Amino acid sequence: MTILIFVGTLLGAMALGIPIAFSLLVSGVALMWHLDLFDAQILAQNLINGADSFPLLAAPFFILAGEIMNVGGLSRRIVNLALTLVGHVRGGLGYVTIIAACLLAALSGSAVADAAALTALLLPMMVAAGHDRARSAGLIASASIIAPVIPPSIGFVIFGVAANVSVSKLFLAGIAPGFMLGAALWLTWWWLVRREKVEAPPRKSTVEMMRALREASWALVLPVIIIVGLKFGVFTPTEAAVVAAVYALFISTVVYRELKWHQLYRVFVAAAKTSAVVMLLVAAAMVSAWLITVADLPSKVVSLLQPFIDNPRLLMFAIMVLVMVVGTALDMTPTILILTPVLMPVVKAAGIDPVYFGVLFIMNNAIGLITPPVGVVLNAVAGVGKIKMDDVTRGVLPFMAAQFALIILMVMFPQLVTVPAKWFTG
Repeated sequence: MTILIFVGTLLGAMALGIPIAFSLLVSGVALMWHLDLFDAQILAQNLINGADSFPLLAAPFFILAGEIMNVGGLSRRIVNLALTLVGHVRGGLGYVTIIAACLLAALSGSAVADAAALTALLLPMMVAAGHDRARSAGLIASASIIAPVIPPSIGFVIFGVAANVSVSKLFLAGIAPGFMLGAALWLTWWWLVRREKVEAPPRKSTVEMMRALREASWALVLPVIIIVGLKFGVFTPTEAAVVAAVYALFISTVVYRELKWHQLYRVFVAAAKTSAVVMLLVAAAMVSAWLITVADLPSKVVSLLQPFIDNPRLLMFAIMVLVMVVGTALDMTPTILILTPVLMPVVKAAGIDPVYFGVLFIMNNAIGLITPPVGVVLNAVAGVGKIKMDDVTRGVLPFMAAQFALIILMVMFPQLVTVPAKWFTG
């Protein structure tokens, strides 16, 4: 009955069009009434404590860094570097998209920001070259969701806080799976365009390649700083986020000089608005998380999934299917915040490595960003590229299938995640 009241109230509030953050509060209040615990002070206290988290400070700083990079020219130089390296091969613009997405993912951590940047820069070029518009848009959308997997990842920050798992370990464990997502897209694109008769642009000269590399070198240093700093314990993920924001600001204003001082206000306001949405969601979800613990919902879920506990792979398959279904209706952040406190006790009871689970959980949630009808990345690509949502959805299907196939492989062979993670974490 407790599960029914929580889920029913949450879904009912969302069906009425109430924003997700407030829907979480409504479901929390309903649960408090059911448990005869209603107290406005407890509600307010948990709401404030939900956002009062030092590790969670990484989210607004990484969001700010991403905004600065897009306006300050770092993103454009990364795309130009990829274009000079592989733009001349058959289907080269698709490979440019994948390489640029991986590099941008190591800078921003935001799928929507990467999708907007890649769509604006590459979709017109791909269409002009003769590639199918829907397929090109689908590739860009699919490549953009690498951002929540390769560090710095805002999704890992939120999951780490909600699950009480080391954000640094999640960051380092996400490096190899993120590039595996890129490899899956690379093979899928190669298969789809092998019969296309699209004339590739001429190969760039060595001088042009070196110039592009030199211009992008300042941007490429940032992920190296973050990964090396985390691996050797130089700074925490929160401090890494501050380093990223300050570094991006310095490079954009002093080195590249594309970000003018009068633009800073707009950049900071945009980052603040995005951060406010994320932080309110987290705060509201922490109220629900506290009530979920008080109502002992995790033990009820554990009992429901008891038949799967003795088979971790089967349990992971069941959880991944659940996340996939939920991802069609909810955005990434609320899905993480709602499901994490419920699923983590089940994962621990089954003896599954929390870091391994976190990587697959975030990967699955990232794919949810390109699953209709909610898929925010699909909407971003459709809006920026001025293309119908149905066309983007049609174009994304083969790439989404490849990404789900990769998750299935990782469930069957956990070593694909755990072995590189142990190497990176030392």
